[in-house]
Amino acid sequence: MLTTTSMKTHGCGEVTKNEIGKEITIAGWVSAVRDLGGIIFVEVRDKSGLFQLVSDPSKNPEVYDVFQKLRDEFVIKATGKVSLRPEETFNEKLATGEIEVYPTSLEILSTSAVLPFPLNAEDVSEDVRLKYRYLDLRQEKVLNCLKLRHNIVKTIRKYLDEHNFMEVETPILIKTTPEGARDYLVPSRVQPGKFYALPQSPQIFKQLLMVGGIERYYQIAKCFRDEDLRADRQPEFTQVDMEMSFVEQQDIMNMVEGLLKEVFRLVDYETPDKLPVMTYQEAMDKYGSDRPDVRFGLELFDIGDIIMNSNFDIVKDVLKKGGIVRGIKIEGGAKYSRKELDDITKLAISYGAKALANIIYLEDGTAKSPVLKFVSEEQAKQIQERAGAKAGDIIFFVADKPKVTYDVMGRLRLWFGDKLGLIDPNAHALLWIVDFPMFEYSEEDNRYVSVHHPFTMPNKEDIDKMETDPAHCRSIAYDIVYNGNELGGGSVRIHDGEIQKRVFKALGLSEEETQEKFGFMINAFRYGTPPHAGLALGLDRVVALLAKTNSIRDVIAFPKNSNAKCLMTDAPAVATEEQLRELHLRLTVKTN
Repeated sequence: MLTTTSMKTHGCGEVTKNEIGKEITIAGWVSAVRDLGGIIFVEVRDKSGLFQLVSDPSKNPEVYDVFQKLRDEFVIKATGKVSLRPEETFNEKLATGEIEVYPTSLEILSTSAVLPFPLNAEDVSEDVRLKYRYLDLRQEKVLNCLKLRHNIVKTIRKYLDEHNFMEVETPILIKTTPEGARDYLVPSRVQPGKFYALPQSPQIFKQLLMVGGIERYYQIAKCFRDEDLRADRQPEFTQVDMEMSFVEQQDIMNMVEGLLKEVFRLVDYETPDKLPVMTYQEAMDKYGSDRPDVRFGLELFDIGDIIMNSNFDIVKDVLKKGGIVRGIKIEGGAKYSRKELDDITKLAISYGAKALANIIYLEDGTAKSPVLKFVSEEQAKQIQERAGAKAGDIIFFVADKPKVTYDVMGRLRLWFGDKLGLIDPNAHALLWIVDFPMFEYSEEDNRYVSVHHPFTMPNKEDIDKMETDPAHCRSIAYDIVYNGNELGGGSVRIHDGEIQKRVFKALGLSEEETQEKFGFMINAFRYGTPPHAGLALGLDRVVALLAKTNSIRDVIAFPKNSNAKCLMTDAPAVATEEQLRELHLRLTVKTN
């Protein structure tokens, strides 16, 4: 589409050979100036791309005088007829590389100081880029990320609209509720001593929309969580939130698969018609992760039953206390030096392991390891067969609590996959993970907490175990995983007020706390609630993965840094005494 406005007839990257001989007007930023023996070439850039302007002093001295004043990042407007470049000067890297304009008029709309960093340089620190984010946005990589984000959102809206979803906005100032992460609190001026919370998700409201009969809802929703940041986290983030009434788990999965098929076509990947499905327990047992990267093998294996018949008492004690043992086989790993083995052991310990055992299978058919003095020759052979190991291989294994063992071995698997070059960066692996645990025990809180959130429907077979055996309750929940990353997750929701109360009870909430925090929701369920389910996709993460960038900060226009600070505006900032008085607040900590 041609960019036509009162100031320009075309975008810089939109001019084609069809315009040769026609007068056009373009406007944008000076990207480069080259003076070649008196003739000046200028590349001008806007969102659509680059275009070359040329000035010859013998043809138009007035325009040439303006050309001589141009510097990088000046904003200019040029008018002239499009002409074909000499064939020997064609630039095949540019869409406009065969044409140019000798302007008949050139106007400097704005000058520019010297930039604090060169655009498209690879060695600029992220802090500098974020401080001058408005300049960083001019870089091709960042601009392309935002273009991709725009196209993904446009595709999502089109798909959901075609499937009869209604976009509904939900409140930003809400009541604080225990959903897992820490809330951002907003003090109320008109209700002294009371606080709003910023939503971690629209969870409660989208369920109430189902009670209200909306049936199919979606929202490109802004969400907030006050948590420690990583490359894939921001204090404010965006999710594609959706909810459907009168559906079961498979209905949601089918809808999301269709949506992702349209989204992935934007990066020229045709997703399978049906995505593979893996249970949570299978994912943990094979890959040590509930978001497994299945682009490569190196599956974990269990040797607990073999160890229990051995004299390996240290590991047996771990197993008797509810621990597990998992191993991984590395082909050709027998060649690792002592230093390399020590480094791998230190890596496992940094992941949380107390120790990392190994067995080396030598080329002469024998095995070498300190652990072999605790197992018989027959048991050693069983371990080798279980691992599928042959001469020249090595196996590593860890025994600990399930959470520690899975985490350590899952991370080691990814480390080996990267180190050994087993992961194809151009491969795509989408799959569903289902049958998540309903609860997990929190050592910090000394109680069970929800794995997803407290509105997730328990598996019907496990409802009566919620109060007596919460550790073995499953939920009707599902995550969509792509290349080892969780793109999104959802669940069938509780639509029965009595079941919801039982879940709150299993989580340790008293009736008074339940009524105080969720009374409005429990009350709503009294008036006819349809079965409903939903899912939320992390939009920032989806865009970052499809853009092949390592940080979601690259796909957010104005992100915070790893300390949740906006370096450009210097937020968060200190409030004035007057502001604090109006909010009925007094600081008890010293601010900088």
